[in-house]
Amino acid sequence: MIKYHPSDALLQAHVAGELPLSMSIAVSAHCEMCQVCQDKVHKMNAAFAQETLEAEACTETDLCEFNFDSMLEDIMSKPTAPQEVTPDAMVEVNGEQYKLPKAFRHQLQDSWSGIGKVNRMRFDTAENKARASLLHIGAGGEIPAHTHKGQEITLLLSGDFCDEYNEYHPGDFIVMSSEHEHSPRTNSGCLCYTVVDAPLYFTKGITKLLNPIGELIY
Repeated sequence: MIKYHPSDALLQAHVAGELPLSMSIAVSAHCEMCQVCQDKVHKMNAAFAQETLEAEACTETDLCEFNFDSMLEDIMSKPTAPQEVTPDAMVEVNGEQYKLPKAFRHQLQDSWSGIGKVNRMRFDTAENKARASLLHIGAGGEIPAHTHKGQEITLLLSGDFCDEYNEYHPGDFIVMSSEHEHSPRTNSGCLCYTVVDAPLYFTKGITKLLNPIGELIY
């Protein structure tokens, strides 16, 4: 069961087309997995369309008197072309194959990098600060304890993981900031989509040595 969702403000910004690509992918993918947010977005889209129509209300008599019922009837009477089937978004890492939300299908590439149980596929979203990635953590893997210099969005796509705050399941949309310190870990393995707008700051052990080069590796 999905417990964590984008805020209504974030959904509204998505509907209005105000989000950068990295965040738009995150929200779109979550909505594909979450009926609750999908329904919210449908209602927001309808309200947004209505507001747009009212704002652009016709002022010319000939346009206002146009017979829209007749036009709609004419359109509905014409045969429609068969719908083109959108291919599934698939990815393979460490011998495991995953079916992803269709929001990812234009971003996937066959290029993973990583170390140990952690592998990452970068997305090119042409944004100066935000870094968007698929992040795969193998069974028994863990991200060392860290906090954030900015904001981190994590959408769990498959598997599960936990940290000091909770347990997370597919579809959960998790927001972390500089107020949070955690060490995500997974027993069975997981695949996530992450967006970060600043380097992580490691807080314990030998991983603290990575902080001086954080700008290069986040």
